[in-house]
Amino acid sequence: MNVLSKWDERFSSEDYVYGTEPNEFLREWITSHQIEGKRVLAIAEGEGRNAVWLATLDFDVEMWDASKVGLEKAKRLATSRNVSLQTKQIDLNEADWSQDTYDLVICIFGHFPPHVREKVLAGILKTLRPGGVFLTEVYSTHQLAYGTGGPKDVSLLYTEEMFHQLEDNFISLVLNENVVWREEGTLHHGESAVIQYVGQKR
Repeated sequence: MNVLSKWDERFSSEDYVYGTEPNEFLREWITSHQIEGKRVLAIAEGEGRNAVWLATLDFDVEMWDASKVGLEKAKRLATSRNVSLQTKQIDLNEADWSQDTYDLVICIFGHFPPHVREKVLAGILKTLRPGGVFLTEVYSTHQLAYGTGGPKDVSLLYTEEMFHQLEDNFISLVLNENVVWREEGTLHHGESAVIQYVGQKR
């Protein structure tokens, strides 16, 4: 099964498999900090739970995902919350990143093969305006011991060092490796080993 059909199949149920509420780290950070500007890009955003929540806060949100099924569910969720959302079906391995466009880029549990991850991190740097913010929560390599969500392939997981490598281009506002409790739909449930990162483009 190719990557596209895997995600279309995963999102094919009526239920939102990662829930309809935003990621807790995203919620906590956004509600306690001021973002300068309104343009937000949410990548690998699945069924849209984080993008729709940001739209309810009056951000101008664009959402990318490779799954057409996920994007359709995101549109339905946005309609149910009376907000608008721009959606684009984009394979991040082939994405065309515009220059200095967004005030905030989020990637919640976006896990990619190493060559795609490099492209994604370079793309985020390119597309954020100077002073813009990149926020992510992802599973660390220690998550394999917990088995409460995420990939089973260690090459798709993250280490703190991967984020230290961004320091030439980003000011680290948050870099935590934690064990947290996550209840996000049926696929993220229980104690989880995560890395939380917020960086501001220099």
